[in-house]
Amino acid sequence: MEYVNLEQLDKQIITGFFIEYWGSSEMVITSGTFQCDKLPGFAAVSQGDEIVGLITYTLVRNTCEIISLDSLLEQRGIGTKLVSMVEDMAKYAKCTHVQLVTSNDNVHAFGFYQRRGYRITEIYQNAVERARLVKPQIPLIAGNGIPIRDELLLMKQL
Repeated sequence: MEYVNLEQLDKQIITGFFIEYWGSSEMVITSGTFQCDKLPGFAAVSQGDEIVGLITYTLVRNTCEIISLDSLLEQRGIGTKLVSMVEDMAKYAKCTHVQLVTSNDNVHAFGFYQRRGYRITEIYQNAVERARLVKPQIPLIAGNGIPIRDELLLMKQL
């Protein structure tokens, strides 16, 4: 397994990854609409040059925001390593904190980030309903049966 800067990968491979796992490269969240395949980030690449993990982020003033995180091989430390790489980059860029937004149905993310020092700092009620006005393909109900309605902001001080 190798961890690389997204700049080292073919843009079509990155776009294809987002289309396969997210339906498109567009991410609509409370903090904005993002083209994930155009954002900076890092990837975990298997020996066969297949992406098995990918993280994207933005930097605005003293804030680093994680926009997307995917780990296709659970319980192998890929997500942890990718988040750590972003946090290290954020410290180097003199950011004071790292934040991210996730939807209310993503209970796996709540646990993952809280175990790594992130705290839920805000709840944006009905944010996903507003996001559907821009990206109508966002499902109403998650695979775990939870209605997707709200977004939560998680933050970690650096």
